[in-house]
Amino acid sequence: MNFTKIMARAFRDILSPSVLGFILKVGLGSFLFWIVVLWMAWAPFEHFVASYIAMIPWVGGWEWFQAGGAFLAALATGYALVIVTISILTSLFSEQLLLKLAAREYPSAKPVGSAAIHRSVYYTLKASVVFLLLFLLTLPLIFVPIFGQLWMLWLWSILLKEPTVYDVGSLFIKDEEELKRRGKKAGLIALVAAAFNYIPFLNIFAPLFAQILFLHYLLGSRGNAA
Repeated sequence: MNFTKIMARAFRDILSPSVLGFILKVGLGSFLFWIVVLWMAWAPFEHFVASYIAMIPWVGGWEWFQAGGAFLAALATGYALVIVTISILTSLFSEQLLLKLAAREYPSAKPVGSAAIHRSVYYTLKASVVFLLLFLLTLPLIFVPIFGQLWMLWLWSILLKEPTVYDVGSLFIKDEEELKRRGKKAGLIALVAAAFNYIPFLNIFAPLFAQILFLHYLLGSRGNAA
């Protein structure tokens, strides 16, 4: 199955009631959680982010940062925390939904296993930690026009790639070498899904959309389509 067909099937799936219901619960729940937390602790949170950036010699003294950049940086960091939370919850709770989609789209494809919860947590937390560390270390770069947006897109893809490969692939592939080979295509899939983070509201679709894309890539290429 070519990538155009994979995209078409994935977009069709995300409009199904079961997928929309899952996304709304996970996505809106994550947004509401962080809105409440940051509303209650915005001043110390903004101060923490401002103090962190101020320690960067060639950035902390910038006039634009002193005039309001700290607020924008705090907003960007808060947004990143929302995206991380959505990714973690999607990784932990999407298995039954993926199996339901696979049974409908690829009836001849039988599950061969299940994502081990400890490994799913490990891959998700690993990706989240790498993402947050790189995000915080390179935070000023996201304010550079064009380059900053491309850099952020790549960072978001890191958050999605490895957990997606494991959570989806472990359902249908036992051989870890085959899974690694198949996972090489996940970089493009993660980048496409990560682009949703630039679109208000649709950003809550990104982690599950990456999983659905990878599901169609895996099963569609095996000729299992109904």
